Amino acid sequence: MDLGLKGKAAIVTAASKGMGKACALGLAAEGARVAMCARTERDLGAAADEVRGKTGAEILAIPADVTRAQDVKALVASAAEAFGGVDILIANAGGPPRGSLEQMSDEQWQTAFELSLLSTVRLIREVLPWMRRRRWGRILTIQSVSVKQPVEGLLLSNAVRPGVAGLVKTLVPDVGRDNILINTLCPGRIMTDRFLSGAKQAGLPTEAYLAKTSAEVPLGRIGTPEEFANVAVFLASERASYVTGVALQVDGGLVRGIL
Repeated sequence: MDLGLKGKAAIVTAASKGMGKACALGLAAEGARVAMCARTERDLGAAADEVRGKTGAEILAIPADVTRAQDVKALVASAAEAFGGVDILIANAGGPPRGSLEQMSDEQWQTAFELSLLSTVRLIREVLPWMRRRRWGRILTIQSVSVKQPVEGLLLSNAVRPGVAGLVKTLVPDVGRDNILINTLCPGRIMTDRFLSGAKQAGLPTEAYLAKTSAEVPLGRIGTPEEFANVAVFLASERASYVTGVALQVDGGLVRGIL
């Protein structure tokens, strides 16, 4: 199936590893030009080299902290200048830290809001003029199954991430008039550094943690970043032309709710 992504201009944030890097690789493999963003320049450069080497695609590595408004503006401006515009945004960011209500300070709450919600607002605000001009766009925000049901030990994520899903749903009619589709992806247990850090929190060796968490997933295993990226790339494509306003789990059946 031709996904119609050849030559499209994409921005992927938090793209130096995990799901972000997998999304950048998936888009590039389909012929998209990709601006990859992350805070750590060294890791970002290595990831960009890897994606470029595997796909031969046009890849930009733009260091940026999405919690800083000026960085977001510079990121989008640089990508748009290099590519002649922006067609696709995959807004990803590292999640808030684990902890209970008693452990979380006001500063940590504010940081979680900046990281998960306000960064998404800023990114969308910057890319929309380019997409409206072309009357074509795809916006994906990467959140968590905490949008659908609370995750034990992730109070900040449980509180903040549903707000992003609310933002996305609210924007659907506004951006839809310009043929811009906007969706939220809700990954479950995906084999990333962040997921594996849960072993320490649980006080378990990594192997025991993987066995326990895999057993709680109906498919009996932890998902891979590539499996997640396959869904993201489809939703970013021409073939997902009638899908918007969705908060879609990619979780192996972990969320048991009907909606």
